[in-house]
Amino acid sequence: MRTAALGLSLFLAACAPAVAAQAPAAMVAAQQQAMQRMAALDGVWRGEAWMVDNPGEARRVMTQTLRVGPFLDGAVKLMETRGYLADGTLGFHAFNTLGFDAEKNTYVMDARAAGRAGLFSFRPTPDGYVWEIGGGGRGLRYTGVVKGGVWTEVGESLSPDRAPITVSSMTLRRVGDTDWPEAGAIPPR
Repeated sequence: MRTAALGLSLFLAACAPAVAAQAPAAMVAAQQQAMQRMAALDGVWRGEAWMVDNPGEARRVMTQTLRVGPFLDGAVKLMETRGYLADGTLGFHAFNTLGFDAEKNTYVMDARAAGRAGLFSFRPTPDGYVWEIGGGGRGLRYTGVVKGGVWTEVGESLSPDRAPITVSSMTLRRVGDTDWPEAGAIPPR
């Protein structure tokens, strides 16, 4: 119990300068407004996808599903991706949180998949987004477009000494609304 209290105290102390710079209500309002720009992602999606773990390997073809919903009164988006192989087993599973840092005026993606996790740059575009793992021309770049109920995304392996190599692709269709993650919250009594 003492460790938890100490952890909370340290967290609050670290947040104090940020909180002092901007009132919490204004920060939440800025986050909500920024996340409205990504409202087209909300819903349930299904379609075809493929990926390779390393350039040159055989493609893993899947039926991919995505569910995306707002959380914390629309201040963040939660995303769960499942890729099902032809035999129905799970070939890929990811969980991402998309948010907006009102003080830094920047979006950030917290991505988790295949035992890996990290915070990555995320940039909205007029009809989608680009997010990257790595930097300086190295790593992975994911470019997504959402138009007319279709969500496409291409993942590319980047290296400064060669042209980008496509390592993943998905084409999903919006199949409905979702009340996830807000539905099922534990009531106070």
